Amino acid sequence: MAGPRIEDDRLLRGGGRYGADVTPEGVAAAAFLRSPMSHARLLRVDASAARAMPGVLAVLTGADLPGFGRMAGVPPQRHADGRPMTVPEVPPLATDRVRFVGHPIALVVAETLHAAQDAAEAVEVEYEELPAVTGTTYDPTPAAPVWDHAPDNLALDFAAGDMAATEAAFAAAAHVVRAKIVSQRLVVCPMEPRSVVARFDAAADRFEMTGGSQGAAGLRDQIAALMGVDTARVRVVSGDVGGGFGAKTHVYPEYAALLEAARRIGRAVRWTATRSESFLSDTQGRDSVLEGELALDGEGRFLAVRLDSTVNTGAYQTSHATFTATSNLYRCLIGVYRTPAISLRVRCLYTNTVPTAPYRGAGRPEANAIMERLVEAAARQTGIDAVALRRRNLIGPAEMPYAAPNGLTYDSGDFPALLDRALALADHAGFPARREAARREGRLRGLGIACYLEIAGGTPFEDVRLELMPGGVIEIRGGMQSNGQGHATVFPRLVARELGIDPAAVRLGEGDSDLVPEGTGSVGSRSMTVGGAACLLASARLVEVLKERAAPLLEADAADLAWEAGRVVVAGTDRGLGLAELAARLGAVQVLERARADLTFPNGCHVAELEVEPTTGDLRVIRLVAVDDIGRVVDHTLAHGQVQGGIAQGLGQILGERAVYDPETGQPLTASFMDYGLPRAEDLPAYVTELVEVPCRTNPLGTKGAGEAGTTGAFAAGYNALLDALAPAGIAEFPLPATPPRIWACLQAAGG
Repeated sequence: MAGPRIEDDRLLRGGGRYGADVTPEGVAAAAFLRSPMSHARLLRVDASAARAMPGVLAVLTGADLPGFGRMAGVPPQRHADGRPMTVPEVPPLATDRVRFVGHPIALVVAETLHAAQDAAEAVEVEYEELPAVTGTTYDPTPAAPVWDHAPDNLALDFAAGDMAATEAAFAAAAHVVRAKIVSQRLVVCPMEPRSVVARFDAAADRFEMTGGSQGAAGLRDQIAALMGVDTARVRVVSGDVGGGFGAKTHVYPEYAALLEAARRIGRAVRWTATRSESFLSDTQGRDSVLEGELALDGEGRFLAVRLDSTVNTGAYQTSHATFTATSNLYRCLIGVYRTPAISLRVRCLYTNTVPTAPYRGAGRPEANAIMERLVEAAARQTGIDAVALRRRNLIGPAEMPYAAPNGLTYDSGDFPALLDRALALADHAGFPARREAARREGRLRGLGIACYLEIAGGTPFEDVRLELMPGGVIEIRGGMQSNGQGHATVFPRLVARELGIDPAAVRLGEGDSDLVPEGTGSVGSRSMTVGGAACLLASARLVEVLKERAAPLLEADAADLAWEAGRVVVAGTDRGLGLAELAARLGAVQVLERARADLTFPNGCHVAELEVEPTTGDLRVIRLVAVDDIGRVVDHTLAHGQVQGGIAQGLGQILGERAVYDPETGQPLTASFMDYGLPRAEDLPAYVTELVEVPCRTNPLGTKGAGEAGTTGAFAAGYNALLDALAPAGIAEFPLPATPPRIWACLQAAGG
């Protein structure tokens, strides 16, 4: 399938309908009072003055929301000793304590936004400040634990793998190498901030939230659990969504407060986060320290890898924060390399910072980066060329399906071919000459290679309903939710191809939990692999249902009917009915199908080349070559766009992005784009991206997923290139991001 994205014309002409565009008649404005302290007891919250101010309709505090706070959607996990992980309840508005700067304390609803903001400032709060913890260092005896149930601030102490086999492999190894990566905390920066319109239908006794999400049904379930009501009493509607990257997957406690406020005042309530408020309250990403070891035999073959990691998961648990930091890391650690044994320990820590959650890549970039650093360390220690060492240990296509020691089975892939192709596109052979030319001009040039494999798709399921509408239009209704990926283009084209009709006759309906009651949403690069598979099943089922129902109209047996380019026809004749005729005579026809799919394994090789100016610390990315196997490509334009967007986020972590908290007070020091270095177009090179299609064997489309690929490969390749450039100065580790002042200081400390 090819062609321009059909939604772009509408969006570029200002026809989008985002959260802040929803303006019901009589809508009231909302503002939150948020904590200025990172950790404190709430001794008193007095809203009496605020309630008396002009235009104020309601002021809610934690005392007004008893029974709210159960965090649903968190996968059950166990500590290494077998104890189940505890998921604390999180009241929508703080009750006894605040646990991070930005923690919501009160919600004010007023006739105007200015009135709401003024009243929020009038709420009187008395605090007893407590010691704060912000970092990724495990302290078993903190001065003031974030939660009483975790006196050592351990949210989860996770272990996986075969410890005995790993220890035996290390004991027998000819070489053992070590590497460390600090994957700094990142702010999720979608173009559209969170924006919510909350309503309550008293007649139906139902709550409705309109706002951006990555899956309406999943968010509905989490909101219902948070409020302690049945899911049938909650509806979530998402229109256009201006970016998600993981941060719009899960429930935020504020949503329950907004819905309850709408119920109490009997009017719609709207809240739109300011950008600064987003920095203080939106979930953030990464924030881990990974220390790895790799064992090799005398021939340079990998024997085992072990990893010890600590992860800052923030003040409370979001839906998949600990899962991302543990299971995703474990499943992606060995990547494309034949490595017989693996063991892993991860400590997930509570801290007085904004909670973390899955952010594009969600554990995959960290796993890939530490493995690639270990490969580079092994090349240096053994004296084996780094490319040759990779080739020696890459799993070959003849070994597929490959049973990995982490319990996964890779179904397909040609990892050596992708390495060779990426090296050719990057002119790897010509790099020494380019490096020497840069050296003569006083610059440091580095090249970094990253072979990667990640997981995508998989369970639990996705539902798709197809409905024949008046005029012969087919409407797709699914739990998937576009956040800019082009769903309105690709899913109608997919169904049109299956039915043999014009794509203009197919339209997509997403983002309404009432339309498709069940569905997982758009997370983990699964929309096409699982949602697309459901589209195939529903298309086939619709054809069968139309044939059955058209049989009496055509005075024929259903077995004698065929489907030809959007028409039910009597085989061997010219008698038949098209979609418009079928719709007119049969009325609405619906089918609902559920698809499940096994995990898929997108993989590839990225090569980054960059240059450092030692006298200023300036860093310039010269080129980024990405060769990716995302399985069968359904739409090349969209797939390349996914990869390229992911590369920008992967390189952003190298170049400038870093969320910083004061280690003593817990105050965020990067609370706006004045302080946070989001990459600009001038910071990024012209990418060379190529897609190599090795169809997946585990779903009918053969797709593997493209959403995380760019980030996963680019981060590791960029980090390897940076350290390769700095190696002549004796620098083996570098604390990201690589901003000019940090590079300059590091070179000065190294004597260069």
